[in-house]
Amino acid sequence: MALIASSPLATAKDKTVELCILETSDVHGSFFPYDFINRTPCKGSLARLSTYVKRERERFGANLLLLDNGDILQGQPTVYYYNFIDTAATHVTAAMMNYLRYDAGNMGNHDMETGHAVYDRWIRQCNFPILGANIIDTASGKPYLPPYSVFNRDGVKVAVIGLLTPSIPAWLPENLWAGLRFDDIEESARKWVKTVREKENPDVVVAIIHSGRDHTHTTGNWVENASQLVAERVPGIDIVLFGHDHQFFCDSVKNADGSEVWMLNPANKAEKVASAHVSLTLRKGKVVKKEISGRLVDISALPVDEDFMAEFKPQYDTVDKFVSQKIGSISKTISTRNAFFGPSEFIDLTHSLQLAISGAEVSMAAPLSFDSSIKEGDILVSDMFKLYKYENMLYTMRLSGREIKNYLEMSYDLWTNRMTNADDHLLLLKEVPGNGDDGARALFQNFSYNFDSAAGIRYTVDVTKPRGEKINILSMADGSAFDMDKDYSVAVNSYRGNGGGGLLTEGAGIPADKLNDRIIKATDKDLRFYLMEYIKKTGTICPTTLDLWKFIPEEWTVPAAKRDYKLLFKD
Repeated sequence: MALIASSPLATAKDKTVELCILETSDVHGSFFPYDFINRTPCKGSLARLSTYVKRERERFGANLLLLDNGDILQGQPTVYYYNFIDTAATHVTAAMMNYLRYDAGNMGNHDMETGHAVYDRWIRQCNFPILGANIIDTASGKPYLPPYSVFNRDGVKVAVIGLLTPSIPAWLPENLWAGLRFDDIEESARKWVKTVREKENPDVVVAIIHSGRDHTHTTGNWVENASQLVAERVPGIDIVLFGHDHQFFCDSVKNADGSEVWMLNPANKAEKVASAHVSLTLRKGKVVKKEISGRLVDISALPVDEDFMAEFKPQYDTVDKFVSQKIGSISKTISTRNAFFGPSEFIDLTHSLQLAISGAEVSMAAPLSFDSSIKEGDILVSDMFKLYKYENMLYTMRLSGREIKNYLEMSYDLWTNRMTNADDHLLLLKEVPGNGDDGARALFQNFSYNFDSAAGIRYTVDVTKPRGEKINILSMADGSAFDMDKDYSVAVNSYRGNGGGGLLTEGAGIPADKLNDRIIKATDKDLRFYLMEYIKKTGTICPTTLDLWKFIPEEWTVPAAKRDYKLLFKD
């Protein structure tokens, strides 16, 4: 609990003001209590949040502030539909947030991923400010969005400063954020806290930051996760509300100036809400005492707000109809589970489609979901969100044979353990799982969406060898020679092509500022769109395993794969 200005016993003239500050973060389109991708009920949703917020408003009235911390425009087909299909209607996200009476929002990297046309429209339609102190308009040199917002509640002034992870250029094509730059979070926080303190003289300062806690995880030249750095190093902040890393967190830390700063992260999918309670004692209009506490509230078991559901039934029905459309069929069930242990029908389908769409010689792809499957029979639009989770474009890039090898060396180094005996793990796993996310981040030491395999070439992965010696490329897929010094056309998604995961920069050794020069061509629309079009044209997909690579020595890796499979997938 944070205290300021120890004071004598309260007098009759003292006034106590109670504030409640709620944060949602990384909602990822979880608006309804239904998962349109897997066609199942789900725990988190804005429909349950509505129930909770109504209850808290009865208690706090206007002294409740509701804030969102970004990554709300991507995830479920609900947002995809209103991002890219129906662009004339009011965006469902804006409509819902207005209905819930959000006081402010913050930008997330996946919101930026939708592109100017989408997020600019959404921002215009919101009846509250979307913040972004470190999102800079390069033409003016000023913030593209309001850097902060000030709220006056019952004689108390609350300032909320919004900040976004600056790693956007490492992940997204420049056309999605044209005319913008992203400044360092800590430097920007220091600047704007000072400005706000001097200009607005607030009683409470909240930094809402779309950035994780682990600052040792960097992306290119940017500090991707800086929330704890801000809490510990930037003076003048009372509360840091953060997100991005999908990890629950609720605790206070000491700032360098000796003050206590609360840090709250509700993780993702609107299953929990971060709640900061601020109690202020005012004497003659001045705050003489301030107490802050924080908690995470599980809303997943709350009843849905039927008024909310009735209000947005037309949008629910529209999206349900959209995802129920048949686009083709598939001859057998495929799953991402096998993708971690060798060639798999799921990833090889992605490889085959990428090669067909791009005409490239080599394809790179990773399992974007930890445990996803497409069942034998009809392929529906909803299945395409399993096959391809993100709205990435498809790039065709120029890489040398040696760069392809080094790219794969890094990928498999992130993915596999270096086995020293037959009883070792094949996969590089944590001893203790993380919290707050699905299995993709629970047991793996690294993010599985960076576990790229290749198609178009034949190779082995020797897991007894160190990085640099694991990969042996035997030939092209057709048996022709593979040349380390020759340039090849390589299909990758735009996240990877812009440097995401570091496989092209740290792995292949291509300077980040030279990546754009390597792009031969790029699609105009997201890869999922082209995959849907390809399946519509093909009719029936007959997935097969390409069997172009394998882990060796097999007398160790085959039994180890079986053991690790049971560890990851309990059923």
